[in-house]
Amino acid sequence: MSTIEEWLRDHRISEVECLIPDMTGNARGKFIKAEKFNNEDPRLPETILLQTVTGEYCDEHDDLISPTDQDMVLAADPNTVRLVPWANEPTAQIIHDCYTSDGELHPMSSRNVLRRVLALYDEMGLKPIVAPEVEFYLIQKNEDPDFELQAPIGRSGRREAARQSYSIDAINEFEPIINTMYEFCEAQRLNIDTLIHESGAAQMEINFLHGDALELADQVFTFKRTMRETALRHGVYATFMAKPMRKEPGSSMHIHQSLVNKKTGENVFSNPTGEKTDIFMHYLGGLQKYTPDIFSFYAPNVNSYRRFAKDIAAPINLHWGNDNRTVGLRVPCAGPESTRIENRFAGVDANPYLAIAATLACGYAGIKNKIQPTEPYLGNAYEEEITLPRSLEEALRGLDDLSDLESIIGPDFIRAYRWIKLDEFEEFNRVISSWEREYLLLNV
Repeated sequence: MSTIEEWLRDHRISEVECLIPDMTGNARGKFIKAEKFNNEDPRLPETILLQTVTGEYCDEHDDLISPTDQDMVLAADPNTVRLVPWANEPTAQIIHDCYTSDGELHPMSSRNVLRRVLALYDEMGLKPIVAPEVEFYLIQKNEDPDFELQAPIGRSGRREAARQSYSIDAINEFEPIINTMYEFCEAQRLNIDTLIHESGAAQMEINFLHGDALELADQVFTFKRTMRETALRHGVYATFMAKPMRKEPGSSMHIHQSLVNKKTGENVFSNPTGEKTDIFMHYLGGLQKYTPDIFSFYAPNVNSYRRFAKDIAAPINLHWGNDNRTVGLRVPCAGPESTRIENRFAGVDANPYLAIAATLACGYAGIKNKIQPTEPYLGNAYEEEITLPRSLEEALRGLDDLSDLESIIGPDFIRAYRWIKLDEFEEFNRVISSWEREYLLLNV
């Protein structure tokens, strides 16, 4: 009897959610009755992997997947079997890997992109270790997209009006929501480390314990879905938009990362005396050199670029520094065994599989090509010029000539991603905003 079958039986599961992450990092899939799950050969149309955030299909995909919209084969990953704690009857959720009809990992799957990058590290005898930090907002239910968002009313009967960074009392305003969140996370074996209140109104941050890169991507994927369900249970929304409110700071997904020797488990970023190794410097150099090329993986939506402006606590250039939160690549103070780099570029709206794959790919290329970083930045990097892309269209130009990264990520996936995101940009660009009606209608 299979491990999954035993688990379903032991937990008296009646239904199984067969999940795959799509290009945006949202869950797609199908429901299967538990008694039929082990005898099923679950399949889904491969075009699901090439949908835009609006649910449309990219027109240019015919040379990347079959024009007949054929099925791909799904294979359950037993490491991802979890309960669905918000379901009305005993339900399991299982993340599946996508395969072509020839039995190969499907190149359009974002989870497989991360697998591809991790395989390259495996060949080097190295294992990436990551720890994501996920920020999000609780907001009052908003059923009309023309209305601006606002923070929900807490148990005091009031909305937040002042900056509440690290405030315990501000978190307690939403104690029932937080308690349900912890309950759901524990039921799903999500390795939550800490919860803090960020600087935005009803903005929270969840930190995950460090671990295997694929497992942590799965946990972020699961958590975002969990947090939305938790908030809905309490009559509010949880949003992972990068910049949901004009006057509030954006939400990021900082990714702490290091490399360990697979045989010894030792951190290869530092020697026993605390000196940074050549691998560390080359990895860091790769992050600096290649981040502009792959930036759209960190900022995948038109809204993402509202984070990157002066005075809103997001990186605006490619500097790195020691224990410096104003730079995009921060090296926290830590002992030799905990030496790591914090990549602060990714927005929380990023697909976690692609954001983690991107940062690891940049580091890998840096090691392979022995890229040296600049000197560490010592001042306030927010006072420097903005050198990062300011729009999705600008960032996507970086994918035109990836050279060193294309073979790491996968050339077909890069092409598909670029097409999909350009389609989204063009669709957004057809919308006339309220700002344009306000200031241009009668003034130009």
